[in-house]
Amino acid sequence: MRSSLPSRVLGVAVGAVLLQLIMITAFAWPSARTGPRDVPIVVTGPQASAVADRLEHERPGAFAVETRRDEAAAREALTDREAYGAIVTTPAGPRVLTASAASPMVAQQLGALAEKLTGPQGARGAAVQDVVAADSHDPRGTGFGALVLPLIMSGLAAAVLLTFAIRAVAWRAAGVVLFAALGGFGVAALAQGWLSLLPGSYLTLAGVLALSILAVAGTVAGLAAALGRAGIGAGGLLMLLLGNPLSAASSAPELLPRPWGEIGQFLPPGAAVTLIRSTSFFDGAGAARALTVLAAWAAAGLALLAVGALRRRTEERPVPERAPAMAG
Repeated sequence: MRSSLPSRVLGVAVGAVLLQLIMITAFAWPSARTGPRDVPIVVTGPQASAVADRLEHERPGAFAVETRRDEAAAREALTDREAYGAIVTTPAGPRVLTASAASPMVAQQLGALAEKLTGPQGARGAAVQDVVAADSHDPRGTGFGALVLPLIMSGLAAAVLLTFAIRAVAWRAAGVVLFAALGGFGVAALAQGWLSLLPGSYLTLAGVLALSILAVAGTVAGLAAALGRAGIGAGGLLMLLLGNPLSAASSAPELLPRPWGEIGQFLPPGAAVTLIRSTSFFDGAGAARALTVLAAWAAAGLALLAVGALRRRTEERPVPERAPAMAG
């Protein structure tokens, strides 16, 4: 027994170091590799083609440029979440339209781009207008970005507590749903009240947050019910180490390394970020996929809880005693 103790200590220490390296990589790598990759923007006006060619020449692969017929169509692309910004060319010089509510980081990059654009007679710089602005109390989106991690961690914590505190899986599922509902209303009140991070309808935001919490907590609780303690570890890795860094809460999916930005949108944290932005700032534009993703994860979590309940019922079912053999 004593001889196995040093090897166990070594194994735990090495495992902890590997987990530490994985966590640092998961959280730091996306931020360290942030940069525009086919960020959708639109151009319009008499010099639209020239501007598009110049962007492709100077920043190859940075922007996916689409031409629109006029400024009204360019603005519509922003409000419909089809583009992050627009360059409107006019005889008086170019103007840049941004949507900081979609991504303050992309809006900042487009503002820097505006300073390099040239107008008539070689004048440098273009006026910038924020068409869909972020909340005035959180113009850089730092508060919104900081909201996501506690939302995930609290969902994980609730799933773990319910798993160990409530033996009956059916009541555990009821606890997950109740936690999601109360959490949605509570977080929405905090985000719109004291913190003043998100505008829009309170009831809509509460519903979106409740669905987001249910997708996280329900999935982890479901994995725990179906797989045991290993399910808790798998859920934590999925939501915290993979989902949170890829959520693009402080940037945009198009700023993350490929294909991780797109993958993140199919995980609950990334889908929650997109859905919250769409419903709070864009009247629901671009929300369909994120809503579908969250609903699918929530349904999968509840289905896993049902599987866990059936498994427990099977394990606890008494084995019928075999009748004694009759003496011949």
